[in-house]
Amino acid sequence: MLNRPKLQAVKPLLGVSNSMTELDPHGPLVIDTRRLNRRAGSMVEDAFDAVAPSRIGTDVLGVEEGTPMHVDFRLESVIEGILVSGEMRARATGACVRCLDDIDESVDVSFQELFAYADRAARHEKVGDEDEDQRVIGGDLIDLEPVIVDAVVLSLPFQPVCDEDCPGLCSTCGDHLSEDPQHSHDQTDPRWAALAHLRQEVAQTSDGDTDPEKRN
Repeated sequence: MLNRPKLQAVKPLLGVSNSMTELDPHGPLVIDTRRLNRRAGSMVEDAFDAVAPSRIGTDVLGVEEGTPMHVDFRLESVIEGILVSGEMRARATGACVRCLDDIDESVDVSFQELFAYADRAARHEKVGDEDEDQRVIGGDLIDLEPVIVDAVVLSLPFQPVCDEDCPGLCSTCGDHLSEDPQHSHDQTDPRWAALAHLRQEVAQTSDGDTDPEKRN
């Protein structure tokens, strides 16, 4: 595995909005493209280890901030910009939606995204042909974070479970049903609930009437 190239700060290009160029060259998922010339067909492959700059995922399952990540990527020069392809591996943690037990599973996602050259993007914007979803190269830098975020979120299950056969929790008492397959509760017909309550009150009253101290 090649060492990650050393990144250096770049200056914003004239005519391009700062939002396209102000990238932190030391960002954990920012890569330098200067090894790749603009000749169509040029290609560079590399890999690096980083940590998640923020939590990536859904409300119940995700890659937590600071989690180690391994990224393999390929940069390919095309006419419009740089095509970035790669894979990211990390661990995701969360909770089972049925029993609330902890979940810890591997995440292995692939991604591919075209980053347009800033000057080309500026020309398209000038003629009103800009793509709102178009990602732009910030000087010589590319930030993989939004690309990886999209890939991870799309890959995670909407309702993660610890096991496909997880029975979940008892709706009455909250016990784990997997720990007691025979777990059950006596079900009382609600139509007889009032009568049962009345019987209990009568029994308590009768017990009080037979108390010698109360009779005196």
